[in-house]
Amino acid sequence: MSANTTDGMTRRELFQTTGRIAATSVLAGAAVPYVYAGQNSTVQMALIGCGGRGTGAAHNALATTSGPTKLLAMADVFPDKLAQSYEALVKQHEKQVEVPDDRKFIGFDAYKHAMDCLRPGDVVILATPPAFRWLMFQYAIEKGLHVFMEKPTTVDGPSSRKMLALAEEASRKNLKVAVGLMCRHCAARQELYDRIKNGEIGDITLLRAYRAAGPTGSADVRPKPPGISDLAYQIRNFHGFLWLSGGAFSDFLIHNIDECCWMKDAWPVEAKGFGGRHYRGDSIDQNFDSYTVEYTFADGTKLLLAGRTMAGCHSEFASYAHGTKGSAVISTAAHTPAKCRIYKSHKMTEDNLSWRFPPPEPNPYQLEWDHLMEAIRKDQPYNEAKRGAEASLVTAMGRMACHTGQIVTWDDMLNCEHEFAPQLADLVLDGPPPLLPDEQGKYPVPLPGIKKTREY
Repeated sequence: MSANTTDGMTRRELFQTTGRIAATSVLAGAAVPYVYAGQNSTVQMALIGCGGRGTGAAHNALATTSGPTKLLAMADVFPDKLAQSYEALVKQHEKQVEVPDDRKFIGFDAYKHAMDCLRPGDVVILATPPAFRWLMFQYAIEKGLHVFMEKPTTVDGPSSRKMLALAEEASRKNLKVAVGLMCRHCAARQELYDRIKNGEIGDITLLRAYRAAGPTGSADVRPKPPGISDLAYQIRNFHGFLWLSGGAFSDFLIHNIDECCWMKDAWPVEAKGFGGRHYRGDSIDQNFDSYTVEYTFADGTKLLLAGRTMAGCHSEFASYAHGTKGSAVISTAAHTPAKCRIYKSHKMTEDNLSWRFPPPEPNPYQLEWDHLMEAIRKDQPYNEAKRGAEASLVTAMGRMACHTGQIVTWDDMLNCEHEFAPQLADLVLDGPPPLLPDEQGKYPVPLPGIKKTREY
């Protein structure tokens, strides 16, 4: 960790030892010919990870109108998840879902079988817990597949270096890659970004972001019941475990962080953070209940981020920008509609309003798929993998600052050697997980100020 430095280090030293190993294994194969689906052809797809977000992504993919699409294969580690997803998708897109039982795959190698059903130039949806993202992206590149992957795309330094190397390889093979940071595809935010770039609020002097709500997702994990393995239970509650998702911080706060950095048109160079566990009771997960991070950009501008998952407290889910001439609302309540607005001062009242995006807003979840499919059919350059990895790295940087109690720079995070799941490729569902519980069934939690160079 860095004690108080803010600059003076190379920010993009991508290929340290682990990065070189990852790049060598990925780049060794023969180049895949440039491939894309023609305007009149059907784009076939496979869904890997059949939870709510994966099912939603598949729905948006099948709802695109630039040409015919078909879901050909599905994969998950849990049969019930796959069955529920299949039923939901058939109900909405009966003629486009052609997934017989022999193309429904279960297990840790199921992703390979599902991708093997596709031809080069088809699309794979990667919506498993983030830990598996780089491994599956690597196989997709080998198969010559275009990719939609959910966020975050990385959870630690080693996986970030691997993902950055893979992003370069995907570009070399002309593969189109989308990352589920759908706020970047929001029409309202795009116009707000253009107006900020044109100087309507002056120079940005401060950014603020909040995600404060009650317990969210599977972040608050109760003791494991009998009849399920430790690994299976962790995957079903992946928001509770840092190796799987980066925890509640990475999975929930990345959108606010990313949209603020977009408006600033820069990534922070360091973070210092605070947080703690308050009402955990017998919870066994690794999350804090509250997080506060001060991100610093190279020019000294700050992004203040606050996250909280406590019932009965003030709730807010929004991001703001302040400038020398006024202020702006980046997002209002959750992800969409953003209801972007600009004010003539820092007092955000109706009498100071100078612009708002006119409703209704197009759905950014659908727009990100429309943009990807257009790029595939027109063979346009399209690769969000690098930016997705950088957004994930910046998010992890803030998380690590909170969990260690140290100031963490971009380079600290990128070059951190604590790999949460080094044996990822060897996992089997009835085998041991990368993170083992103690005798009471609980897992190691961050200890700020005690563990200073790793999060647990």
